[in-house]
Amino acid sequence: MPRQARLDTPGTLHHVIMRGIEKNRIVADNVDRQNFINRMGTIASETETPIYAWALLTNHAHILLRSGPFGLSNYMRRLLTGYATFYNRRHRRHGHLFQNRYKSIVCEEDAYFKELVRYIHLNPLRAKLVDTISNLNRYRYCGHSVIIGKHRNEWQDRKYVLSWFDTKEDIALKAYRRFVRKGIGQGRRDDLVGGGLIRSQGGWTAIKSLRRLGVREKSDERILGSGNFVEKLIREADLIRKKQFTLHERQQKAIAKIKDVARKEKISYEELKSGGRRHKVSNVRTRLAKIMVEELGLTLTQTGNFLGVSASAITKAINRTNRKK
Repeated sequence: MPRQARLDTPGTLHHVIMRGIEKNRIVADNVDRQNFINRMGTIASETETPIYAWALLTNHAHILLRSGPFGLSNYMRRLLTGYATFYNRRHRRHGHLFQNRYKSIVCEEDAYFKELVRYIHLNPLRAKLVDTISNLNRYRYCGHSVIIGKHRNEWQDRKYVLSWFDTKEDIALKAYRRFVRKGIGQGRRDDLVGGGLIRSQGGWTAIKSLRRLGVREKSDERILGSGNFVEKLIREADLIRKKQFTLHERQQKAIAKIKDVARKEKISYEELKSGGRRHKVSNVRTRLAKIMVEELGLTLTQTGNFLGVSASAITKAINRTNRKK
C-alpha cells in the first residue's frame, strides 16, 4: 500500500517519532545528546516551531510540537540531516542514521495534549535510563526537567504546557508533577503512539461497543483524534490539495499559451521567457501578461517568473494595455 501524504498546515499539533535505522542507536554519549538537543532548539527558534515535550533515548526520540510557518517537513529535514551529518563525521561512519521516514501523528489537542506531554516525558523512566521520578526530574535529555524548572531551554514552551494545569505557575507546577506521577504505572500506551480508530478509541473493545450502538467513527492512520476531528482534517487537506492541483493546471496552461503565441509570432520561446527586450518581444509579453493574470489567475510574481521580468514590470504592462482601451 502506498504511503499517504503527511498532513501538515501551520498550527497543527504533531507527535513526531524518529528511530535509528534497524533499531540502532542514534546517540553514543552525552556529546551526541547535547548536539541533538542544541540543534533541535536552534532550528525550532529559527523556524518558529513551538516545542512542548520531548525525550531523547538511545535509539529513538519523541517530540511534541506545533508546525510553524515553514512546515513540519522543513523542520525535520534540517534536524535529521544536520544531526546525521554530525554523528557520521564524529563516529567515522557512513550511510543512513535514521529510518527513512520519521513518524508524524496529527493530534487532537483538547483530548490528547496533557496525555502526550506525560507519556513523552516518562519515556526515560520506562526505558530505564533513569530509575526514579526524582532522577527524571534532573535528567537533562528530556523536556520534563525544563517544565519543573530544574533546567532551562528558552526554545521550549514551558509556559504553554503549565497553562493546561492552572493559571498560576506554582499551582500549575504541583498539578503537573502530580499528573506525571500518576502516569508512571501506565507503561507503554499504544493509543498514544499512532493514529487510527483502534488507537483513538482505546482498543477493539471500545470500538465494538460503539458499533453495537450503531456509531461509525471515521479514522485515519495519520491522525490521533475523534471521528469529527479526522473528518475536519481530511476535508482541509483535500481543499489544500485541490488548490495546489488547480495552480499546477493554471501553470501548465500558461506554459502552453506562451509556446503557442511564440510559435505564431515566430519568436523563440527561450527569448520570450528570458526577458528579451526587442520591441516585438515586449509587445507579445504584454499580451501574455494580461492573459496569464486576468484569465488564468496567476499572481504577478508567477507571471513575471514565466516571462523573465519582475512583478512590477508585469503590473506596468497590464496597466498600459488597460489605458489603450
